[in-house]
Amino acid sequence: MTPTPDATRTRVGIDGRKVPGAQGRPPIERLDLAKDLGLDGVFYRTVFDMDPALAACDLIEYRHRADDLGLYLETGVGNVNPYAMAEHPQLRRAGDGDTVLGFRRAIEAAAGIGCRELWVVTGGYKNYPGRFAYDRFRSDVDWPAQLDETARFLELLAPVCREHGVHLNLETHEEITSFELVRLIERVGPDVLGITYDTTNLLQRGEDPLASARRVAPHVRQTHVKDCLLGVGADGLRYQLRPVGAGTLDLAAILRALRDAGARPNLSLETLTSAAESGGGADGLHPYLRPLTIELYDPAWHAVHPDLSAAELAAVVRLAAEGDRRVAEGAAEPMSAFAGRPFTHADAVAFVRAGAAHLRSLATEGGVPCPA
Repeated sequence: MTPTPDATRTRVGIDGRKVPGAQGRPPIERLDLAKDLGLDGVFYRTVFDMDPALAACDLIEYRHRADDLGLYLETGVGNVNPYAMAEHPQLRRAGDGDTVLGFRRAIEAAAGIGCRELWVVTGGYKNYPGRFAYDRFRSDVDWPAQLDETARFLELLAPVCREHGVHLNLETHEEITSFELVRLIERVGPDVLGITYDTTNLLQRGEDPLASARRVAPHVRQTHVKDCLLGVGADGLRYQLRPVGAGTLDLAAILRALRDAGARPNLSLETLTSAAESGGGADGLHPYLRPLTIELYDPAWHAVHPDLSAAELAAVVRLAAEGDRRVAEGAAEPMSAFAGRPFTHADAVAFVRAGAAHLRSLATEGGVPCPA
């Protein structure tokens, strides 16, 4: 058996749903694919991604395979916003209709294979126009009510987490702000809640990447690492995914912020599979390379961001202006051209390799060594 890597060393892995070439193959083979890419681990988004039935005999095979390959194994549970749980029906199904029991069984299954840092989320991006793509802007229930019910539900799960020594790590997802995440942790308890830190999502809430990293850093226990390019548009700022190290983020400063707060998470790349694997249309274009719009010219957008300061929003606008400057000078590819790429399997592999190399170089320079 390959020895488990030194836990004090930063390791670079990948989100299990983003492994190039995994489509049509058994989920356990994502571990082998990650190893072939030179990565250090796989973050299966939920324990159901490994086995929908949560069978202990099947899940233990993932632990054995990861250990044999010398990889870290991370996972999660699902949506903890009661107004959005229907989008993750496997949780209620796991409890035979009892949602709390379903969460308990999922938590126990993950803890049974040594996974005690568990991803959870408070919403999900939908393919609707403008702000209605985000749960934050639902018209049937306002966002403060969703947050309050989410906190209440997390309080129901807190005894289960304490029983099994588990943290539920709330993602810095597109619909929620870092301010709100910290308040949820303070209400429910840092002994049971943490943060899955996604490096770019909070830009969609108008937050400066470094400022938001510092806010959540004391609670960060898992990561989704990606990069993006920002630009100024006619109806707001434009946001487009780019290879890690080729976008807007000052990842060196972000890693320092995590390190200075005592956070030592694995760095799990959330990259892109090929256009074909990601459900690209007949034109072959990649659905996740189409630019998103941050609607900060709209008063309705500002009305639901009461914590956001003018200074922090100005810092984001400056990043967008810098993105436009880079495009104008030829240092960055225009968003329309980048979105128009075929994005093949080879492109997806290159995306991963470049991101891993960049993170390893930054982590080493920042005093947090990575394996070669």
